[in-house]
Amino acid sequence: MTITPRAGAVALALGATLGAGVFTGFAPAAAIAGPWFLPGLVLAAVAALCCAFSTADQHRAYPDSPGGYAYIRNQLGPWPARIGASAHLVGRAGMAAALAGMFGAYVVPEHRVLAAVGLIAVTAGLGAAGVRWSVGLSVAAAAVVLGVLLLVVLVCFSVAPPENPFGLGNVPAAGFEGVMGASLLLFAAFVGFERITAPKPGDQVFSARVLHFAVPVVIGVVLLVGGAVGAAVLRQLGSARLALSPAPLRDALIVADGRWLLPVLSVGAAVAAVSSLFFVLASARRTLVGLTETGDLPAIRAGWPLEVVSAALAVGAVVVLSPATALAVGACGTAFYYGFTNASARVLLQEDRTWPMRTACLGLGLSVLLAMSAPAGALVITGVALALGTGLLALGRVRQAVG
Repeated sequence: MTITPRAGAVALALGATLGAGVFTGFAPAAAIAGPWFLPGLVLAAVAALCCAFSTADQHRAYPDSPGGYAYIRNQLGPWPARIGASAHLVGRAGMAAALAGMFGAYVVPEHRVLAAVGLIAVTAGLGAAGVRWSVGLSVAAAAVVLGVLLLVVLVCFSVAPPENPFGLGNVPAAGFEGVMGASLLLFAAFVGFERITAPKPGDQVFSARVLHFAVPVVIGVVLLVGGAVGAAVLRQLGSARLALSPAPLRDALIVADGRWLLPVLSVGAAVAAVSSLFFVLASARRTLVGLTETGDLPAIRAGWPLEVVSAALAVGAVVVLSPATALAVGACGTAFYYGFTNASARVLLQEDRTWPMRTACLGLGLSVLLAMSAPAGALVITGVALALGTGLLALGRVRQAVG
């Protein structure tokens, strides 16, 4: 079967995107905004679209640079780049922990933490061994995950929900702050687009014409799928029960008399976790490579130590943070990172642009707004981690200069 560049780009991005945000993100979002989390999904999609445009243009301007850290450094200087790199690594660690926690919750709920740590170790080991997630694998993974999610939606809407699980007329509006907090958490459902907008060396590079088609399609598909899944689980569980669920899709199927589908759901969750986790760990490693190339980290000849570092950050997040907090920290760190990447995209020359400058301006504003809307605990954790990471990078640079 021949896969066209457009179809291949869409499949690659969906394989890196459909993960923790869709499978577990609606529970903490409902805890913040009640049934009003669904409008937040639309705002998250707009922010993701702007961020995808910015990274695509920057990769076109700096095709040999190792990702967003290098883009920020080229446009804004070393200090913003160090902060952006710290934000990216914090975000990747949180997202990896959320994906691994999702795997544990759906596949091995009796041993969630152990299963999560094992998945990170195996995935990092495969990455260190040079295993790549090809277009063919991405097509298969996306097909499996989309098929499973479609089944969940159909079952949830084909069976009447319990008596009055929620009533929009009786639920007070969450307010701007609640919707924004839910939007930040659901932003995590969209952030795999860099798989095609900023491919790492050796991966397939797509033309601007292909990306002009693929990026809106990917964001649109995730928005439609996420909206359908969110409405389905909200219909069966109601906002109060949804907010307490560690595995919303599983609990919604149980309520909808769909226990027969639970093994299929476990397979879909496992495929989604592995596919997305490959991208997340590879993305973290790419930032670490950029830091070593510029001297912000000591140069390491072998590639595997960087895999160990990225995996260790993720394992630490799994052990220390709950899945909901890990998702919030991952989304918050990622939003801060995209604040810097959008800021650097704003100063690109006109000839380096395929998207209008106003998309980078809007992306900058939305990224900062989303990041600052994170739950208080996640915002504090992210802020401390950013300060610590930036300080360590600066200290390492000073030591190298003195030495």
